[in-house]
Amino acid sequence: MKFLEVISSAAGKYFAIFVILTAAAAFMMPDPFLVFGPYITILLGIVMFGMGLTLKAVDFKIILKNPVPVIIGVGAQFVIMPLAAFAIAYMMSLPPELAAGLVLLGSVPGGTASNVMVYLAKGNLPLSIAMTSLSTMLAPITTPVILLLLAGQWLPVDAAAMFMSIVQVIIVPILLGLMIRRFFTQAVEKSIKVIPLISVVAIIIIVATVVAGNVENIASAGMLIFTAAVLHNGFGLLLGYLTAAALKLDEPARRAISLEVGMQNSGLGVALATAHFGPLAALPSVAGAVWHNISGPILATFWAKKPVKPAEGDEGRRAV
Repeated sequence: MKFLEVISSAAGKYFAIFVILTAAAAFMMPDPFLVFGPYITILLGIVMFGMGLTLKAVDFKIILKNPVPVIIGVGAQFVIMPLAAFAIAYMMSLPPELAAGLVLLGSVPGGTASNVMVYLAKGNLPLSIAMTSLSTMLAPITTPVILLLLAGQWLPVDAAAMFMSIVQVIIVPILLGLMIRRFFTQAVEKSIKVIPLISVVAIIIIVATVVAGNVENIASAGMLIFTAAVLHNGFGLLLGYLTAAALKLDEPARRAISLEVGMQNSGLGVALATAHFGPLAALPSVAGAVWHNISGPILATFWAKKPVKPAEGDEGRRAV
């Protein structure tokens, strides 16, 4: 178990490198990875099950105890990222499937990797976890509705089918994980440090599988897709921070909201795009899976070296 914990820690620390190397391997030798195609949703369910195992009741109590920062952050998540994706798709004149895929990436909830980045950035970790939890639980409603409003002009959106997909792939595994943690607490606690390894492996396989199935598309439009993902992430990180600053939340909350807004659940984006729009629409989320895990550590490292100073007049408005 100790050996697995060491590997799990290394996998989390060097996640971006593993994603890039595996994606490159899948691009050059796609055949071995194509076999995982039918299992993308199952793999994402495993990731979400792992998230459920790591959640605690206190993560949800925080939302009730001090809801304002959480509501601000989640509101920013579901407003800034979809609208930024919509604007970028128009400005770059993306083809319909790529445009819808980018809006889908902007419409999914925050990813769990953001929690690690917030911790490293000396941000408000309880706020980050609460935002991830709440945005994930809201996703069955928010994601299909946002897509229907913003992406319907490019591709048909079956909101009801997408609702069911998100419930099956995210909500059910998370609830199952919560139940197992509740009734088998000691067993879960003993293996909790190994769970990130399982999630990392699952996400890497998902990314590699989509890359392997889209070698020609990546070769012809890879730079366009990656540029869109980088711009989208940059807008999220910047506008998330500025929104929290404008509402006079303290510096740790600003960092948490910035990273939560900017880093999406790209694995969910890949699974939903593949199931409902087609493999080409999954490429923005694949690019996001790579770039988010590069920009996140860079920003977290920068902030980790800067002292946390409270903003003027925010003493009474500190986050959780």
